[in-house]
Amino acid sequence: MNKVLITIGSVDIYWYSALIIVGALIALFMIMKEGRRYGVSTDFLFNMCFWTIIVGIIGARAYYVLFNLEYYHNFWDVFKVWEGGLAIHGGIIAGFITMIFYCKKYNAKITRITDLVAPGLLLAQAIGRWGNFFNGEAHGAATTLARLQELHIPQFVIDGMNIGGVYYEPTFFYESLWCLLGIIIILIIRRLKYTKVGQPTAFYLIWYGAGRLFIEMKRTDSLMLGGFKVAQIVSIGMIIIGLVIILLASRRGRYENLYNQDESKSIRF
Repeated sequence: MNKVLITIGSVDIYWYSALIIVGALIALFMIMKEGRRYGVSTDFLFNMCFWTIIVGIIGARAYYVLFNLEYYHNFWDVFKVWEGGLAIHGGIIAGFITMIFYCKKYNAKITRITDLVAPGLLLAQAIGRWGNFFNGEAHGAATTLARLQELHIPQFVIDGMNIGGVYYEPTFFYESLWCLLGIIIILIIRRLKYTKVGQPTAFYLIWYGAGRLFIEMKRTDSLMLGGFKVAQIVSIGMIIIGLVIILLASRRGRYENLYNQDESKSIRF
């Protein structure tokens, strides 16, 4: 599988980088569209997303490098993100912290904003996973052609999972599909009559956390902490936080703090 999308002069543009950018732009479009629906300032959302994306990418890289220090003998290799090596959990954590500070600065309700962000983030993750496909990474253990065909996986994915003459399980593909299904569900949840502020965020945390928890069992290139897979530890934490958010939201009255409440009015920060 060719990692390079296109070469312009002496500059190679990698599929990995291009797909991350495409995912971020589409996510930004979704967030801005939903923000306009509720009267959220376009400038507020754009500036927040701008800094969240930058800090998120830095966080994703730092997270990955931190758990792979033995591979980085050359300091400048740390900055070669186009070659792969971004940990989504690091990006989520860094991005979320950025949003907390940004919302606090402008007195915005953090769960209302994360509710707007969640579907776009899932789509960006679904798209970004295909960068792993072109890099030949984020796959599972060796398997057989017959096994992959039994799972009705698209042929081009099967062909791409033939690395060095050995077929591998496309865990990146499973995660991408899981995220796409999550987008459909979360968009439905956001439009239900009695959905409360914070519940779309909770769904994202639980859905992605649960999916990653089980998919990580199949991966062979996981970041490790002692004898434990870091992604599984963080995923369990995401699930717990999601359940806490749901519990806190359910303590309010049925008609209080609804996601679609006063849709015709601007959100007051």
